[in-house]
Amino acid sequence: MTETSQEAVPTLFRRFVALFVDWLLCLLVSGFFVPDLRTATWEPVAVLILEYAFFLGLFGQTPGMRLARIRCVSVDGGGPIGVPRAALRGFLLALVVPALIMDTDRRGVHDRFARSVITPA
Repeated sequence: MTETSQEAVPTLFRRFVALFVDWLLCLLVSGFFVPDLRTATWEPVAVLILEYAFFLGLFGQTPGMRLARIRCVSVDGGGPIGVPRAALRGFLLALVVPALIMDTDRRGVHDRFARSVITPA
C-alpha cells in the first residue's frame, strides 16, 4: 500500500472492537453447549473459528465487523475470501500471536496466510 492508501486502513481500535463483539457473541453461543462458561476450554474458540468461516467466508464481515464498519476481503479481488480461507484466518487468529505480528499495512500473519485485508465497509 502507498502512503495515500494508508488512510483506508482501519484503525486497530476498530479491529479490536469488532473482535471484542465477536468474542462476546461466541461466549453467548458457547453457553448453549457448556452449562458453566467458567469451565469452558475450547468451545468458545471453536465457535469463533466457525463464526469466521461462515460470516467472513460468505459475506466478508462478522457481526462485530459490521458494527465496527470494517470488512475482510480478498487481496486478489476484493470479494469474500471463501470458507476455507476464512476458517484458516479464524484458526490463526485464535492462536493470538499471528494477529500481534503486523506489517506496516496492519496485516497480521493471519491476514497474510489467508490472503485477506481489512478495509472500511
